[in-house]
Amino acid sequence: MNIFFTVVLAVYIIILMVLGIIDLKKVRSFADYAVAGKNQSLFAVTMTLLATIIGGSTTIGIADTVYRIGFPGMWWLTFGSIGLVMQAMFISEKVRRFDADTLPDLTHKLIGRSAETLLAVIIVIAWIGVVAGQLIAMNGIITYALGHSSTSLFIIVSVLVILYTFIGGQMSVIRTDRIQLCIIVASIAAVCIWLYGVRGSTENVLNHIELINEDYKPVNLLTQLFVIGGVYFLGPDIMSRNFISRNELTAKKASLIAGGVFFLFALLITFVGMWIRYNVSSEELSGSKALMFTAGIVHPVIGVGLTLGLLSAVLSSTDTCLINASSIFVKDILHRDSVLLVRITVCVIGLAAMVIALLGRGDIIGLLTSAYSIYTPGVICPLTVAILAYGSRQIRTGLWLTAVCLGGIFGLLGTVFGDLLTSLGIPQTWLSSLPLIGMGVSLVTALLSVKWKQRIIHNA
Repeated sequence: MNIFFTVVLAVYIIILMVLGIIDLKKVRSFADYAVAGKNQSLFAVTMTLLATIIGGSTTIGIADTVYRIGFPGMWWLTFGSIGLVMQAMFISEKVRRFDADTLPDLTHKLIGRSAETLLAVIIVIAWIGVVAGQLIAMNGIITYALGHSSTSLFIIVSVLVILYTFIGGQMSVIRTDRIQLCIIVASIAAVCIWLYGVRGSTENVLNHIELINEDYKPVNLLTQLFVIGGVYFLGPDIMSRNFISRNELTAKKASLIAGGVFFLFALLITFVGMWIRYNVSSEELSGSKALMFTAGIVHPVIGVGLTLGLLSAVLSSTDTCLINASSIFVKDILHRDSVLLVRITVCVIGLAAMVIALLGRGDIIGLLTSAYSIYTPGVICPLTVAILAYGSRQIRTGLWLTAVCLGGIFGLLGTVFGDLLTSLGIPQTWLSSLPLIGMGVSLVTALLSVKWKQRIIHNA
């Protein structure tokens, strides 16, 4: 596969670069570069939203999780689907109405400058880990396709991804997302059909469809519902698709449609993982990724398509995370609307994430879970309260900022300082519940920040 894959990869990257160069001429302002002019259609928004959420974690990461714990591995994606639907029902239209460029910019309009800066710092730091996680997944795909590790090719592809994001910005990302999404879905569907239709052996899979088991307990269910679902409900990358929509109704419909399609994709990737779990031994895997293993047992054409599809999944999430984190850094930390500064930041964040990936600092699910466990407890509840209260109630800024900090601290304790707390005798059950506890603390504090007895009266 290695020679054929290298040729296909070269053609694929060239196409992405050409699209980026084409979109270069359309970038005339910060709004064009960061939010694609805020005039994207329902089709464009839905496609780029799906391409953004179907990345390395929702393909390679979920297949590995399902292989390890069984059917309950699907809950990660199910909660993501629920988060998208809940967003459409409760906040999509409200958020788009603010005409914000980024999520911290929305916070500025709701709370003030200090809240904007705090949220921006949290997102930029956490999302460097998210980008690194995607690049680690990309490195694994390249290693499998070549049959050996190639640091040079990994660096070349990473730099080219950074480069086409640098050139075309959000417009380029949206255009390439359409191509990448089609490749992702088609390749995973082809693998699933081949495994169950040609290879067979479905009895064990059907006999082990369970929502909870010894490896996935109710506490995991509850934690992921809020921690993972919260990111899909009000995450910076998800909401960036809201900001590029042409109007409120487009934002709402895109989120609702994407939630339904994402659930169907969740079933698809889960059943692929289940087939591998009950038909492939750990000795046969020999430490390789479960989904990558299937590329070698399906038809060669499907195998190459799957490899390219997984690469597309990773790239479609990587470029979105890069442009969003960079736009947030420039607009909400530097307080500038400069396309040049965003492009420079794309390079800096991209290269920093690449170094982390080269050092092998964790797996993709681990890095994303760490980022989400800090972001979700600190941000989701306070920001939701602020959105829903806007226009009818005032917010005590100091107490609202305290809610963000307290939630983030709980998440930080459970991820970064988990080993230290374990050595101090803190039970693992408590540690795994810290992000959930953090969400509760931040929610209560955020509610206390609302001036319930004072309504804002708008003069006619």
